[in-house]
Amino acid sequence: MAKIIPFHAVRPAADKVSLVTSRSYEEYSAAELASQLDFNPFSFLHILNPAYMNQQKAGLEKRFKLVAQKYRDFKSEEILIREEKPVMFLYHIHSKTRDFIGIIAGTSIQDYQSDVIKKHEDTLQYRVELFKDYLHQTGFNTEPVLITYPDDEVLNQWIGLKRQSNPLYEFSTTKKEKHTLWKIDSDEDLAFLEKQFDAIGNVYIADGHHRSASAELLYEEDKGTGNDHLNYFMSFLIAESNVRIYEYNRIIRDLNGLSKTDFLEALGNHFWVKNKEQELWKPERKFQFGMYLDGEFYALQLKDENSFTSIADRLDAQILYDKVLHPILGITDLRNDERIDYIPGNQSITTIKEVVDEGDFEIGFMLFPTEISEIKSLADNKLIMPPKSTYIEPKFRSGLVVYEI
Repeated sequence: MAKIIPFHAVRPAADKVSLVTSRSYEEYSAAELASQLDFNPFSFLHILNPAYMNQQKAGLEKRFKLVAQKYRDFKSEEILIREEKPVMFLYHIHSKTRDFIGIIAGTSIQDYQSDVIKKHEDTLQYRVELFKDYLHQTGFNTEPVLITYPDDEVLNQWIGLKRQSNPLYEFSTTKKEKHTLWKIDSDEDLAFLEKQFDAIGNVYIADGHHRSASAELLYEEDKGTGNDHLNYFMSFLIAESNVRIYEYNRIIRDLNGLSKTDFLEALGNHFWVKNKEQELWKPERKFQFGMYLDGEFYALQLKDENSFTSIADRLDAQILYDKVLHPILGITDLRNDERIDYIPGNQSITTIKEVVDEGDFEIGFMLFPTEISEIKSLADNKLIMPPKSTYIEPKFRSGLVVYEI
């Protein structure tokens, strides 16, 4: 039974919302970031990067304190305002190709610890501790954990009715996305949502494993302080059929000393290899892999699809590692080996071709996207995915809703 709660959200003033909210800090190029910080005084990026002119001179602790101070400045100037009573939100993202809609609410640390909220990715301890320190120093988080729940017809009907009411915000971005936010503050609606999620049972983290792990670590360290906000973390809850799962494609810098002929021959031990020449070919189903090498595309079909006993071993990302990346190309550490890099599957495969043709990388591999059923099966069996297996949308805009700790 999944517990969700309303919370005293902080959000932009209505007349400034399109100026305040931003994409994830990491998505901006240096030029884009500089432009936003130079010409948009309302951008939430000023909070996330308060020392941008002297970033190299600010240590982490000092930078986190600057973030906290800038956040307080935005509140004192009423660029950001705090809800008078606990609320939830309904949030809709519309792009040229996809619509996403879900509930923004607080989710329970206790549910996270008891595996009501299920996980499928491993975390890096240094990243967990770093973000925990960030939360401790700044006292807020604007990056919700993306959580999926099984499709629920009653909840879908409620969402459909809520969308007919007047929204709190409705604005567009330079990425040609339309964002709509409805405030949920009536006792009746809040009680309905809490009851509905209580009946759903297990929910699954789609994106944000490090953020949820950091929230748990902060809770364990500070739970004796009497701060009830530590008992929850902000989540964006979305029906599993509405989540978009892309693959992460791999690009490799060299063939590990092998000639092209020897490499193709080694592939033949486990794959049927077909030269597609200049056809922009990508996998059409599980157990198929695309490859770009020496100006040509190849289709790789796994020869033995029935040789796996483990759910994790059947993952295409794991198969590519076990059959190609590790034994043939000599890559052992998918997170830290400088010979490998990743391109999310929402980018065209021509991106892989361009990167390889430029010469910094020698070969690219395209994977078939992981199914939500595979992710759930892994989580149910307490198994984890290989690093960089999935790129999941939607992505949340920074500064749209803030959870204070």
